[in-house]
Amino acid sequence: LERRESGSLPITDPTMTRFNISLDEGVDMVFYAMEHAIGGEIFVPKIPSYSITDVAEAIAPSCKQEIVGIRPGEKIHEEMITSSDSPNTIEADHYYVIVPSKMGVPQTSVLTDYLDHYNATKVSEKFCYSSGDNTDWLSVDQLRKLIVTHCDPNFSPL
Repeated sequence: LERRESGSLPITDPTMTRFNISLDEGVDMVFYAMEHAIGGEIFVPKIPSYSITDVAEAIAPSCKQEIVGIRPGEKIHEEMITSSDSPNTIEADHYYVIVPSKMGVPQTSVLTDYLDHYNATKVSEKFCYSSGDNTDWLSVDQLRKLIVTHCDPNFSPL
């Protein structure tokens, strides 16, 4: 928000995406996990993605977007579930659940227990949950509302 006064916003890569979760949504997930977890599973929330260029547009549509390149170690897209996790991942209503392995128990049996407990379905083979491939996206207007709610109640785009 401060950079918009310069008339130029730095963009690492125009194809960059990120997931978006509010503090309240994160807290809700923790409470859900505390109430429903069997044990050992990892909860991954189903949340929207946004494009970094849409954030720039939301903040200051009149500013120049200057491509500055990605920094060392930075990723173009976030991946919350990798394809190597897909054999142990199930899909429930609001969360994906990565199921643990249990010593001495066949994984098919473990998966069945978690599928039944969460009334879930198994994700496809090689499934991956990436901010770039997400089906739920925030619009520029939705991003502006989030800025007002979480950053600056007096915000208006330049």
